[in-house]
Amino acid sequence: MNRSDLQLLQAMRGYPALSILLPTHRTFPENRQDPIRVKNLARQAIELLTAQFPKREIEPLLKRLEALVAEIDYDHALDGLALFANQEIAGKFYLPFPLQERVVLDQTFATRDLVYALNRSPRYWVLALGEQPARLFEGARETLVEITGNSFPKIYEGPGATEPLPGGFGIEKSAYRDERRRQFFREVDAAFGQISAAEALPLILMGIDRNLAFFNEVTAHKNLIAATLAGSHDKTPAHELAKLVWPLMQEHTRSERQKMLKDLGVAIGAGKYAAGITSAWRLAHEGRGAVLLVEEGFRYPARVEAGGLPLTPADDPTAPDVIADAVDEMIETVLLKGGRVVFFQDGALEAHQRIAMILRY
Repeated sequence: MNRSDLQLLQAMRGYPALSILLPTHRTFPENRQDPIRVKNLARQAIELLTAQFPKREIEPLLKRLEALVAEIDYDHALDGLALFANQEIAGKFYLPFPLQERVVLDQTFATRDLVYALNRSPRYWVLALGEQPARLFEGARETLVEITGNSFPKIYEGPGATEPLPGGFGIEKSAYRDERRRQFFREVDAAFGQISAAEALPLILMGIDRNLAFFNEVTAHKNLIAATLAGSHDKTPAHELAKLVWPLMQEHTRSERQKMLKDLGVAIGAGKYAAGITSAWRLAHEGRGAVLLVEEGFRYPARVEAGGLPLTPADDPTAPDVIADAVDEMIETVLLKGGRVVFFQDGALEAHQRIAMILRY
């Protein structure tokens, strides 16, 4: 799941928009019940729909729902599953935390859990730099999902692979082969750039030393590289790769947190700093937030006056005039205005009321 997926779902308007959400299980034997629960919820959704619409009218939605259910990979499920379908689109998302089981029919999709997952889970890219093929994965915590389509997986074709190397006087085969490899990894880098352009997430590289060296020569994304893992992983499945790269991502996250705390200290000394959600909310909406530092578990239901200010706490996050979580709203605002967000363990920002902001000016 990426921000484009979320934005597409949030842009859809019109009844009926179907959302099915439920907790799932990663391991046997608990996961044996997951297909049964999904089918029961799908049946419940169909009953709700057919009670309100002629079956012919909602046939596209019903077909999309049937296809979604058939595509679920229960062997590699996570802790939560979200299914979305309307007359035009459908999508399924595996989430790394349990969801409240429910079926929702509304004018819009129930995307709150997706917002939380997108904003609160450490996310990153993994490029496995093989030639048969080069693969791209999207990471969220200890989970990897392979990107297919959009030029990936990418297979090297040409001399030394699908064609013989050229021969003859003056032809240095090894130099020719190396240049073709460089060109291949330029293409890999360009394809990665198109997919990752919307979000500058950390990048972990995997591959044999030769491929890593070629990629580092040609990449335009050196600023994103968070870690490198040497070795051949052309056929390693995603769940096994995740065990290798998640510790690297955790170490990168620790380093980022330490750096941000130092930067925060500098910002405090320079007067370019805000603490507490009320102050940070106002400055974020003014576009002054360079970096938002926030505890992972901090949620803040709130009411907002006309014009977006002030922000006042609310007891009931489900009330119609309440923003269920102003922290997620602020995260979205900071990112939209070109800022960064760095998450900390609960309690780490207690001195700053659980949330702080480094200001641009």
